[in-house]
Amino acid sequence: MSKNMLSPLEVTEYVEEVGVKKAKNKSIQTLFLGILAGAYIALGAFGSAVASHSVTNFGLQKTVAGLVFPVGLLLVLICGAELFTGNCLLSVAVAQKRISIKDMAKNLLIVFIGNFIGTVLIAFLVYGAGLLDFNSGAVGGYAIKVATGKVNLTVSQALFSGILCNIIVCLAVWGSYTAKDISGKVLMGFIPIFVFIISGFEHCVANMYYLTIGLLAKGNPVYVEASHQTAEKLANLNVMGIIHNLIPVTIGNIIGGSVLIGLTYWFIYKKSEKNKEIIKENKVA
Repeated sequence: MSKNMLSPLEVTEYVEEVGVKKAKNKSIQTLFLGILAGAYIALGAFGSAVASHSVTNFGLQKTVAGLVFPVGLLLVLICGAELFTGNCLLSVAVAQKRISIKDMAKNLLIVFIGNFIGTVLIAFLVYGAGLLDFNSGAVGGYAIKVATGKVNLTVSQALFSGILCNIIVCLAVWGSYTAKDISGKVLMGFIPIFVFIISGFEHCVANMYYLTIGLLAKGNPVYVEASHQTAEKLANLNVMGIIHNLIPVTIGNIIGGSVLIGLTYWFIYKKSEKNKEIIKENKVA
C-alpha cells in the first residue's frame, strides 16, 4: 500500500479511534463543531443554488450544482467540524465495544442540533442579506422549488433516498481518511459528493438549510411567482412538511452510514479478523 494512503484495514481502525475520540469530546465542543458543520454545508448549498438555478437543461443543472456543493463537506473534513451524516460511522467503535450505543446516540443528537442551528443561521443570513433577490428573484424562486420538491416526497421515497445519500457521503468521509495529504482528501471528498448531488439524494443536514430557506422565501410573493409551483405543492411547505421530510431522511441516513458502510466494513476487516484469531487459538489449544 502506498505510503500516501492507508490500507482498508488501517482505515477501519482509524475510523474506530476517531469514533472513540468524538464520543469523548465535551458536549459544548461537539455542539459548536456541529454548528460549524451545518454552516459549511449550508454555504455550499447556497453557492450551488446560485450557480445552477438558471440552467434549464436538467443534467447540466445537476452537474453545475455538483461542482460547487462539495465545498461544504471539504470544509468539514479539512477545517474540522462535526457532521451528523459522517458521525454515523461511530457505529464502528460501537461494534468494537469501545463506546456504547448510548454514547453514539448522545453524540448524534448533539451534532444534529448543532447542524440544525448552523444551517438555520446561514439561511437567515442569506435571506436577511437579500441574496435571494439575485437574478430578479429567480434564486428565491429556486429555493422554493427545491424545498417544495422535498416536502412533497413520500415517506418511502425520502427514506430510501436518505439511505442512498449516506452510503455515498460516508464513503467520501471513509475515503478521505485513506489519504495522508490535502490533495488526496480533497479528491476523495469531492468526487463522491459530486455524484450524490447529481443523483439528487436526500441529506438531512443539507435539507435543514434547503427547507428553512424555502420556507423563508415562501413569504415573498416575488419569489413565489418565480418558483412556478402549484398552490397544492406550496401548501405542504410548512413546519409539518419539514418534519415530514427530515424524519425519514434522517433515519435513512443513519441506516446508510451506520449499517451499510460502518458495520459492513467493521464486519469485513475487524469481525472477520477476530474470528480468524479465535479459530487459530482453538487449533493451537
